[in-house]
Amino acid sequence: MSHQTGIQASEELLNFFTKAKDGHIRMMKMSIFEEQLILADHTKACGTWKDDYDKCVPRVVEEKMPCYILYRLDTKNNQGYEWLFIAYSPDFSEVRQKMLYAGTRATMKREFGNGHIGDELFGTVVDDISLEGYLKHLEARAADAPLTNAELELNEVKKHHMNTAINVNTKHQTMSSVSFPVSTEALNQLHCLKSGEINYVQLSIDIEKEEINLAAAEVIDILQLPSFVPKEEGRYHIFNFQHSHEGDYLESLVFIYSMPGYSCPIKQRMLYSSCLNNLMQYLKDEVGLEIAKKLEIDDGKELVKDFLYSEIHPVKNVHKQAFSKPKGPGGRGPKRMTKK
Repeated sequence: MSHQTGIQASEELLNFFTKAKDGHIRMMKMSIFEEQLILADHTKACGTWKDDYDKCVPRVVEEKMPCYILYRLDTKNNQGYEWLFIAYSPDFSEVRQKMLYAGTRATMKREFGNGHIGDELFGTVVDDISLEGYLKHLEARAADAPLTNAELELNEVKKHHMNTAINVNTKHQTMSSVSFPVSTEALNQLHCLKSGEINYVQLSIDIEKEEINLAAAEVIDILQLPSFVPKEEGRYHIFNFQHSHEGDYLESLVFIYSMPGYSCPIKQRMLYSSCLNNLMQYLKDEVGLEIAKKLEIDDGKELVKDFLYSEIHPVKNVHKQAFSKPKGPGGRGPKRMTKK
C-alpha cells in the first residue's frame, strides 16, 4: 500500500517515455510542477552506462530540491532496456516537498512502466546517487544473497523459540521470547521510513509462515493514524511523529503495539507479545531506527496528537509537596494534668 497524491504525468512526458525506450536516451529527470509530473532534463547516450553516468546524473540534481531520475542501463529484459530509477530527496528540502515526492513515487514508476525498471536507488546527498554510490549499492545488494550472521542467528532462535519450564507449579511447555524473520518487502519499507520517504509502517505476523510481514506503508497525517489500527487483530506500528517542542521542529519515531484485547485468539496475543522485544531490537540493530517511545494500546482512538506529545515530552512536576502532619482523632478535649 502506498499513499497517492493524485499527481499524474503530463501528456508531453508520457510521449517522451515512449520515445526514450528505443535506446537513444540515457537519462531523464522528472520534477513536479503545477500538480503534474514533467520532463525537466534529458541526455542522449554516448558511451557505456558507466562512462555516461557521472556526466549525466550528478549535474542535474539541485541541492535542496527533490526529483526523480531514470537512467538507462545497457542490460535488457523481455520488455527492452532496463532502467535505474533514482529518487533524490535532500535532507534540507522542505518537508512538504519531501512528502509530495514520496507520495508520488509509486505513480512515477507506474507511468513509466514498472517492468522496465531493473533497479532502484534512493539518495539524500549527491554522493549517494553518484556512480561510486550506485556501485556501493550493487555491492551491498550482492552481499545480501547469502544469509548474514544476524539472519543465521535469527533462524537458530526460531528453531528453539519454544522452551520447557517445569517446576512445582507448571508442567507444560511455555513460550519464551520469539524471533520471527522480517520479510524482504517489510524490510525495504522500514528503510524507506528511515530515509524519510514515508512516515508510517504497519507490520503483521503471519502465524502459519512464522514471519513478520508488511501490512501498510504510507505517508499519513496524525489525524489518520487511529483509522489504521485494526479493531480485531494485533499489529505493530512505527510512526514518525512530526511536531514542534519549545520552538524546535522534531521528528520522533513512535513504536505502537496494538492488541484489541480478548477478542483476538490467545495464540495471536501470545505471539505478538512474545515477538515484541526481539522486533524492537531488530529495528535498532539491523535497520538503524531510533525509537523515541514505545506504546501499547488496545484502541486506536487513543492515538491523538496531544497523547503522543505528552508521551514523548512528559510534564515534569518540580513542585514537591511539604509533608503534612496528620491530625489526631477528634473529640479528645483538652489535655489534663494528673497527680499521683
